[in-house]
Amino acid sequence: GLADAGERTVKFHTATHLLHQALREMFGSDVQQKGSNITAERARFDFSFERALTEEERAELESKINGWIEADYGVKCEKMSKETAVESGALHFFVEKYPDEVSVYTVGEDGLDISREICMGPHVNRTGEIGRIKIVKEKASSKGVRRIYLEFE
Repeated sequence: GLADAGERTVKFHTATHLLHQALREMFGSDVQQKGSNITAERARFDFSFERALTEEERAELESKINGWIEADYGVKCEKMSKETAVESGALHFFVEKYPDEVSVYTVGEDGLDISREICMGPHVNRTGEIGRIKIVKEKASSKGVRRIYLEFE
C-alpha cells in the first residue's frame, strides 16, 4: 500500500514494520496486519484486534517504536525462495500474493532481530533514518480490525 517510493514514504513503510512488531509484542501473535496505506504525509496500518487501545497502550507503542528508531538498528534485505522464507520464520500474511522469490527484511543486529518479514520493499538502511513518529489516531476499521495512523513528530 505505498503511494510512491519517496523518502518519507519509505521511512513510514519501515515504521509500519516496527509498529506491527510492537503490537505483536504487546498483544500477542494473534495480532496480524490486515492492510496498509502509506503516503508521504502519513502511514495507515490495519491490524486484527478486538478493542480500542487505551491512552497508556498508545503511549507504550510510541515509546517502543521510537526506542527502536533511536537505537539505529540495521535493516537487512535477503532474497530467497518464498518457501525458504516461510520456513525461516519470516512473518507473512499475504503469501499467495508473493512471487516465487521474495525479499525478507530483518530489523536488528548482533543476533537481536526486532522484526523479520517477507516484504517487497522499499526500506531505510537503518532505523535511525526514520525519525520520531507519533500515533495521531486509532479507530475501528471493521469488525475485529483496528486502524492506526502514524505521522512524524
